[in-house]
Amino acid sequence: MSPPEESKDNLTMFVARFVVCTILSLSFAVGVPGNAFVIWTICRRMKQRSLSVTLILNLAIADVLVLVTLPIWIYSFANAWIFEIITCKALVFVVYCNMYASIFLITALSLERFMAVFRPFTVQRRTNKMFVHLVTLFIWIFSIAFGAPILSFQETEETDIGLQCTSRNYHSNSQRVACLLLESLVGFLVPFAIISICYVCIAKRISHMTGSSKQRSTRLVASVVVSFALCWLPYHVFNLMSIASAAMEDSDKKASELLEDTANRGTYIAGAITFLSSCVNPLLYAFAARNFQSSVRFTKLSKLFEQMNPVTKPEGTKELCVINGKEETLTSTELI
Repeated sequence: MSPPEESKDNLTMFVARFVVCTILSLSFAVGVPGNAFVIWTICRRMKQRSLSVTLILNLAIADVLVLVTLPIWIYSFANAWIFEIITCKALVFVVYCNMYASIFLITALSLERFMAVFRPFTVQRRTNKMFVHLVTLFIWIFSIAFGAPILSFQETEETDIGLQCTSRNYHSNSQRVACLLLESLVGFLVPFAIISICYVCIAKRISHMTGSSKQRSTRLVASVVVSFALCWLPYHVFNLMSIASAAMEDSDKKASELLEDTANRGTYIAGAITFLSSCVNPLLYAFAARNFQSSVRFTKLSKLFEQMNPVTKPEGTKELCVINGKEETLTSTELI
């Protein structure tokens, strides 16, 4: 490589590192206090919680768990990895558990909104505290189970900027394809297919419904879904490029190497963007709560969550809904 080309690569790498560290620093500065505030609001001010509020609480917990690791990642990308390999594996495991937990929790939220719109009475009757705890427990169990395989493959590697916790050591090409495909299918594509079906059905139904609380709650969950998709889509696109590269390795080696190089470079920035998904949700909640009449921010936020929490509504509270052209007045025990 000629000196000008080497200098250009070094400059590109410097800019990439600067962008990554900036994104991670912003995510940490906004996400940790924001999610901590959401956790405090729900735990402190809501003694009884519906399924949707409990899922939001667990989503905030998952986000905090991954965001508190960011100072280590920022230092690593700005300088070099200075910790043991076990720390590298553990932190990557936390990131992957957060990815799976977030998408599973968001999928559960979307299904809950679907049921709230189409079967509100059934949800109200059958959703009890035990059911809520079982749903969240299974979500975390599956998140840990799907995140655990990364412990076998994650390694540190020597790069131009020093040791980094960015390498995966697969035993074979087929194993690499299988792991990356499972990651994108379970961690993104299949859940978003389910979510998309839910919201297509909800959009058709909600156009005939004037119940403000259902509409506001559904829009809030939809905004959480969209923000997660925007933050994680680039990462999974580059993941699929890596899969294509591995599949083409024998038939077209040159194209395979080009795809792999592009995927490696793209994943560096896309991986940092994924952390934005962990800091944006509190901003969405604050925006959704802006119309509530209160001068205290946490009071507005708690009112937003109470709207998704039927058990906190006074007995006999009524709301007018128009469903399929017919007016129906539902009491607080009938709404979700």
